Amino acid sequence: MAEAELLFERDGSVVTLTLNRPEAMNALSPTLLSDLCTAFRELQADKEVRAVILTGKGRAFCAGLDLKALSSHPQGLGAFAIHGDNDIYAALRAFDRPIIMGINGVAATGGFELALMGDILIASSEARFADTHCRVGLAPGWGLSQKLARIIGHSRAREAHFSGNFISAQQADAWGLVSRVVAPDALAGACRQLAEDIASCVPWTVKAYKALVNDGLEMTLGAGLAMEKQVMTHANSRVSGEDIAAQRQAVTARGKQQKQQG
Repeated sequence: MAEAELLFERDGSVVTLTLNRPEAMNALSPTLLSDLCTAFRELQADKEVRAVILTGKGRAFCAGLDLKALSSHPQGLGAFAIHGDNDIYAALRAFDRPIIMGINGVAATGGFELALMGDILIASSEARFADTHCRVGLAPGWGLSQKLARIIGHSRAREAHFSGNFISAQQADAWGLVSRVVAPDALAGACRQLAEDIASCVPWTVKAYKALVNDGLEMTLGAGLAMEKQVMTHANSRVSGEDIAAQRQAVTARGKQQKQQG
């Protein structure tokens, strides 16, 4: 029996999904694409899940769409049916809790776009990013042309788009593309620790904060500030002074613990 193309691991309220096509640099086959979409829809329905980690097995995070499947199938790109139930962008966008991308290796083209669908990117020092759409003759469809410039700036994004050149982990760190870079053998632990930190926070606040940030990035600053004020007025009315005092004590204790460990 063939091994699953998407591995699922759950530990408490944290789920790790691993792209499992290492021999193909975790390129997205029609099956893997469908499995990813299904997994995130199911995770959205599971209210006990607080954070999800997505990473790749082997030397790559994801090389994008499987070009062999693309070229060999009579339907071409239609074989992937990238719409409806197989719309990966919609499936990840609809997931309302944090998604941590553990970028273990190459994230190219559609794999680069997949990485940017996450909320937080942590990269191995062996990670590399590349937008090769112009080199293979495809147009982006999962947000790369719009997102990258907003993250690293217009000139840097255009350089990446138009040249197809690789961006090293160190360059990605300097440009603010990733949250931080860690040693390859420390990547899984770093993602896991961050996921646990997120899971220890107040769940509804984390979800509300994610929505505020994501929705606000699509607005002007003025509109975003107005939205934040409206959400704050409604959400904070649910919290009592006793709740805040109890959480503040927990935060203080955690801060002291982290200072001792650091």
